[in-house]
Formats: sequence, structure tokens, C-alpha cells
Amino acid sequence: MRIRIAGVFTLAALTLATAACGSGEDTPATGESAKPAGGTLTIWADDQRAAALKPFAETFGKTNGVTVEVQAVSKDLQTNYVTAAQSGKGPDIVVGAHDWIGNLVQNGTIDPVQLTDQQKAGFADVALKAVTFNGQVYGVPYAIENLALIRNTALAPAAPASIEELVATGKSLKDAGKVTNIMSLQVGNTGDAYHVYPLFSSAGGYLFGTKANGDYDPADLGVGKPQSVEAFKKIAALGEKGSGALTRSVNGDNAIPTFTGGKTAFLISGPWAIADIKKAGVQYDITPIPAFSGGKPAQPFVGVQAFYVASKGKSKALANEFITNYLTKPDLQVALYKANPRPPALSAALDQVKSGDADIEKWLNAGKGGAVLPAIPAMAAVWDPFGKAEAAIVGGADVQTTLDAASKTITDAINK
Repeated sequence: MRIRIAGVFTLAALTLATAACGSGEDTPATGESAKPAGGTLTIWADDQRAAALKPFAETFGKTNGVTVEVQAVSKDLQTNYVTAAQSGKGPDIVVGAHDWIGNLVQNGTIDPVQLTDQQKAGFADVALKAVTFNGQVYGVPYAIENLALIRNTALAPAAPASIEELVATGKSLKDAGKVTNIMSLQVGNTGDAYHVYPLFSSAGGYLFGTKANGDYDPADLGVGKPQSVEAFKKIAALGEKGSGALTRSVNGDNAIPTFTGGKTAFLISGPWAIADIKKAGVQYDITPIPAFSGGKPAQPFVGVQAFYVASKGKSKALANEFITNYLTKPDLQVALYKANPRPPALSAALDQVKSGDADIEKWLNAGKGGAVLPAIPAMAAVWDPFGKAEAAIVGGADVQTTLDAASKTITDAINK
């Protein structure tokens, strides 16, 4: 349920998309303001977003006298988009996470988008920052997401002030036979860098340093540095040879069910968990992830979902009209929120929905001070080695040796 989408894209779907994308005509380059007339606009999105988009795409098509085809790509959207786009057989617009940007730019598959200052001012600062890469805006954001602590209030009425307090409360509940797990944070056999990052950052670790302008610096890799080693020693103390708060038996498949099934009072997850929690009838609250006692604030990654203009799309004028003059209005962003409730990136859309959803302000509060998820291409080299190092350390492996190996693997991949 993370912000990236994994799996296998079927040949039948790719064939359908390829055929649909061939019906447009060449149009002016990104940023030109001529209003499109006629043609076909093809959009790729995941299943949920595609369903929400279709009625609005139909309206856009009727208003502009064009055909809009929204195609659901349920598996491995980013990888298959890059492959299709590079061969000139991709869509005109693709919808995905902001941390795709570095990879998409590096592969020459998306164009910058031209937003007016007034349009930019309509978005949350963190959302606009997330879609800005090398000083240019590459996408129009529509949703913000981050992790938080979700608490079963029947089991734990008060929010813990620190990780240590959370573990102590969870241990007491477990000793009393009320739960089986101290907490639920997905680790699994291959780890999960995204979910463990708030604890890692609170303990003083970092992935990449930053340049003077605030951009992430791929030359300053924090994995393996002394402060990151010390951070993982604290994480190891929560692991299977420590308190047992973190275990490899909790993974992406069972982390949320462990909470909804009443097996723990504490879940670290994102907005995607709420539908299952409500369905299970669990009384819950959402609060910021607590820090280690005496440590830095626990920083969750803040991610943004966005729309991108394909650099080799056949209907660029249509694509730019859709995302700069249609997506920047609240109606579509509200519809996308209803399909998959996450705080809208557009302030006007946020204002429309927050009165009916008490959770929105809680998610935003939990994300304050969070770290914008790195969109630099070097981040792709981090996920797998870092996650595997986390899983090994949670299982009891030596911290220094494990992180040294992970650091070398990441550095070698970045320097290829």
C-alpha cells in the first residue's frame, strides 16, 4: 500500500494502451497556451484513480470536443510507462507518485509543466516542493500522504509521548494477554525503508545530506555513517533480540490486519489503512509518530501523488490543458479524494473536504516537519539494500557490518 505500485503489467493491457495512444496528433510543445481542438487524450492511472477520473475526463472531452481515454494500469505502472514512452507508444498523461520524477526525467519521459504563480499559490507548499526537480515543476500534485501512529483507543486511550512509552504500553498489554504484538510496523524478510524511516530519523540517521538550496545531495550518502549506525543500534534494541516490538513476521500483507484484528494497540501506517480499520469497527485515533526519548523528531516521508505530461505524447496541448487548467480546479481533486481518501494538495479542495473528515487535519499534523520523499534517481539504489539491512538488523545481525555492506552496495549502484 505504499506510494509506489508493484507487480506485473499484462500484455493485453499494454496492447490496448498502445493502440489507444496512436490516435492523437502532434501538438505544440509544453507551455504553449493554444487551446486544443479535436484529437485524443490518453491517461494512464492505477485502478482506483482511473475509476475516479473517468467521469471528469468525459466532461473534459465534451467541453473541448475531444476524446479522452482513461486506462487502468494495475501493475508496475512506472516501469511500463517508461518502456512504452521511450518507444513512443505511451499515454499523454501518467498519474503517479512524486518520487518517480527523478527516474522519469533521467529517462526523458516527462516534460516540465507551466503553472502560473497564482496556480502555484493554490497548492500546499510541501506538495509544490515535492514536484519540483532541478528548479522546474514537473507535475501537478493532487494528494499528500505520510505515515502516522494509528492507535486503538479502547486498548490505549492516551497517545504515547515517546517510542519507549509506546513499547512499554504495548508490552504491558501483551503481558496482560490483551494483545499478541507490542506494535505493528511492517518489516518482513526484506525490510521496508519507507516505514522504518521515522524511527531511523528520530535516532539520528539520514539517507542523503542536502545541498545549500535544500535539494538532496546524492554524493552525501548517510547509510553507514556513524550517526546512522547509532540509529540502527536503537532500532536493533526494538528488534527480535531486544524488546520484540519490531519483528520480521509483520509484513506488508499482515501489518494492517494485525491492528484491525485487535492483536496490537499501535499501527504505524498511512491513510490507506483507514478503510479497513473503519470496516473492522476499531475505535482509533491518529497522532504523530513519537520520537525516541531525547532524540530528534520522528520524520515520516511526505509523498505526493501527481499528474505528469508525457514528453513523447501525441497530444501535448490536450495534456497541458487538462492538468494545468482542469486539475488545478477543486472538483477533480475532490473526486480523487473520495475515491482514495488522502489530503488534497490543492488548498481549495482541502477546504471542501476537511469539514467532513476529521482525520485529514490529523494526517497533515502528523506530516508536519516530515521529510519530502527523495525524488533523485539515486534513491532507487537505496530501497532494496537499506530494507534488507533493516530486516537483518531487526533479526539480530551485527549493525556495523550490515550497514557497511549496504552502504557499499548503494554507493556502487549510484556510481554505475
